[in-house]
Amino acid sequence: MSRTIVEVVPNFSEGRDAAKVDAIIEAIRTAPGIVILDRELDADHNRSVVTFAGPANKVVEAAFRGAERAIALIDLRHHQGVHPRIGACDVVPFVPVEGVTLDDCVRLANELAKRLWERLSVPVYLYEAAARRPDRANLENIRKGQFEGLREEVRTNPDRRPDFGETELHPSAGATVVGARKFLIAYNINLNTSDVEIAKRIAKAIRFSSGGFRYVKSMGVPLASRNLAQVSINLTDFEQTPIHRVFEAVRAEAARYGASIDGSEIVGLIPKRALEMTAEWYLQVENFQPRLVLENRLAEATTAGGLNDFLDELAAPTATPGGGSAAAAAAAMGASLGAMVSGLAKLPVDAFEADRKFFAEAVKADAASYEAVRAAYKRPKEERAPFVEQALHEAAKVPLEVAEEATGLRDRLRTLAGTAPAKFGSDVTTALALVEAGISGALANVRINIESMKDESLIADLRARLDKLS
Repeated sequence: MSRTIVEVVPNFSEGRDAAKVDAIIEAIRTAPGIVILDRELDADHNRSVVTFAGPANKVVEAAFRGAERAIALIDLRHHQGVHPRIGACDVVPFVPVEGVTLDDCVRLANELAKRLWERLSVPVYLYEAAARRPDRANLENIRKGQFEGLREEVRTNPDRRPDFGETELHPSAGATVVGARKFLIAYNINLNTSDVEIAKRIAKAIRFSSGGFRYVKSMGVPLASRNLAQVSINLTDFEQTPIHRVFEAVRAEAARYGASIDGSEIVGLIPKRALEMTAEWYLQVENFQPRLVLENRLAEATTAGGLNDFLDELAAPTATPGGGSAAAAAAAMGASLGAMVSGLAKLPVDAFEADRKFFAEAVKADAASYEAVRAAYKRPKEERAPFVEQALHEAAKVPLEVAEEATGLRDRLRTLAGTAPAKFGSDVTTALALVEAGISGALANVRINIESMKDESLIADLRARLDKLS
């Protein structure tokens, strides 16, 4: 639970000179703890998309190094491409993956924005979850007029003033848009026609701003290198508007104009869940759930020991795992039963699957937090106190998070009890009993840790969260 992973997907206004893009990627790679996941270059768009990930406390430095190199190498005064842009380093979104929230990514976005302006003199606009104005949540509004138009308008129109910086763009690098968002799927559908007007009409029909699908942004562009027209799409919430629904809508709209789909492409990376949803829809598998996927089950088996292993560890005469881990395991079993019933009843299983994963990880996190407490007590007596207080605070936070999440799981199970067929009544009852045990055990662990603490500044937050669960 202490591990954090943030995905960052910077877009750079260079898609034809691979050497420049390589130099930008190498700059990103020099930051410690960073893994480069993907790179995409598009000559028609004259744009590259780099995907990297790392701990929350490392990704800002990596993004800054990449932006710094791009600003030194790319001159927008000599840049042309079909994709809208206002900056050499055009847009930098932070995406929460593990151990971080969208709010955490908003803070990272603000940190990067401040550095870009103060150290590189590049003005920055904040978008999506980091936006300070409702109209700037939409990237399209910020990029209106592109580099050339914004360069002139920002000097006279207060409404175009950046969130960080003055009323003058960087001469060659323009401005950068930084934000925080959920996973975005960049998905392009190519048509078997060179008539870009058809692509533009289809894009207008499917995008939300024109009355189309929620969570869809799209535009029609020419692919000169292939003599095709393309519908370029961003899916900002693939769980609400899945990729297969958009694909079928484009197919139907293209047919209206006597065209068809030549092929499609994914730019960057795509969450596995998006492909699972598409497979489920097209194949119409009645009992589909993520656990039916071989790789998912293998990952499960190799990252988590079997039940007998856990029970042996629990029974061993050692301090960990203990009651806190058992409480999380009870909640995990409750979530698993919820997923089972939902799957058999052909109801949504995503929430229960997410619960199950959370509590499975909490089993290990609780044991690790207690070991940290024991390590703190082994420090020299003169320096022990602050380390013990912090360790106890962390040890209390883990079961508190378990109790909070389990409370939400309990509500979902109660809803399930009212919607699932009566034949699953015993399964839901068992799940609820397990979750109640998990909540009680977790809260007991929180309270016993608080009793051992002395720092009221650390205790206050824990007690406030406890009160909300009462």
